[in-house]
Amino acid sequence: MKALHVITGLGVGGAEQQLRLLLRHLPVRCDVVTLTNPGAVAEGLRADGVRVHDLGMRSNRDLGAVPRLAGLIRRGSYDLVHTHLYRACVYGRIAARLAGTTAVSTEHSLGRAEIEGRPLTRGTRELYLRTERLGAATVAVSDTVAGRLRAWGVPAARIHTVPNGIDVAAFRFDAARRRSTRALLGLPEPAFVVGGVGRLVPGKRFDVLIRAVAALPGAWLVLAGDGPEKASLRALAARLGAAGRVRFLGECGAPGAAPGIPEVLSAVDTFVSASREESFGLAVVEALAAGLPVVHAACPAIEDLPAGRVPGATRIGSASGAADATDELTAALLHRMDDGHRRLPPPPAVDHYDIRLSSRRLMDVYAQAVDTAPVPPTERAHP
Repeated sequence: MKALHVITGLGVGGAEQQLRLLLRHLPVRCDVVTLTNPGAVAEGLRADGVRVHDLGMRSNRDLGAVPRLAGLIRRGSYDLVHTHLYRACVYGRIAARLAGTTAVSTEHSLGRAEIEGRPLTRGTRELYLRTERLGAATVAVSDTVAGRLRAWGVPAARIHTVPNGIDVAAFRFDAARRRSTRALLGLPEPAFVVGGVGRLVPGKRFDVLIRAVAALPGAWLVLAGDGPEKASLRALAARLGAAGRVRFLGECGAPGAAPGIPEVLSAVDTFVSASREESFGLAVVEALAAGLPVVHAACPAIEDLPAGRVPGATRIGSASGAADATDELTAALLHRMDDGHRRLPPPPAVDHYDIRLSSRRLMDVYAQAVDTAPVPPTERAHP
């Protein structure tokens, strides 16, 4: 089988990094097309030996992208097109249909009221549903997302849940890595350090995390990620008198960036995801694999599992106002500080989200999609 993955962009982000990791484990020849922004993850994919095309899409209304993409699909003789993220799903499914190729789409970032961090509008939803029918299957990264798709009107038979996955071994705790990373970041060895990972955008509520850490004089904070809120978050830390205890690392998932996320997770003592809503919660799973206690708000990766599968995880309210959420998080972190630098065995949930298992599940979706795809008229046997 030969597959073409189409994604909106290849800057450092959860869906983009997940695609790169997945391609290392799919037993399929894969190429990648990015509609725009061939960023750091494109460099990483090329380093992995994956061919990456930049479609050069100029705007959301660059309709010429559709025939360009359809032509690329035809020339590549792909058996399957797999699209990722909203814009790529809309344009990619249309292009695949024009090229006569089966399409599968993964829904990475569908929230209750947002998609990829932007408010959901009626037009956004209608365009999604109209083009969703052009594909053979839609993959949800969690049961929570699958439920949202069904509520939108996507037929249940077309929805397949394939959770995001991680390379479990890469995040295993290492004491030497902890010491070297703390020295690199200027973190005192005895300090209690909180970690956060993600795009610095309002929905991640890193402001709540900074306020909670600022209220605990003995706590430090390491934030891995970049985004439009970076300057305002720095200003908030300074205003609260906590600037000296907060480390802003920028993007840590880019090729060659130091430290990487596994190093960051080795260096911290507890992990927080205060996001208002999530479609999965990949960073939380990575933290669990590193043996970290976790404090989380919305996190389908935990909430979709049977109760008791994730000991060491503490949930705080995801819909609270900023003041209430800060108080609740501060109390949870104070409790973690009382436990000190305790590491936990990775819970069973971590193995459930192994990337190898995700790869096998996705291959089942591919096989079903290709087997049930209608045969083009030119390929039908003549009587």
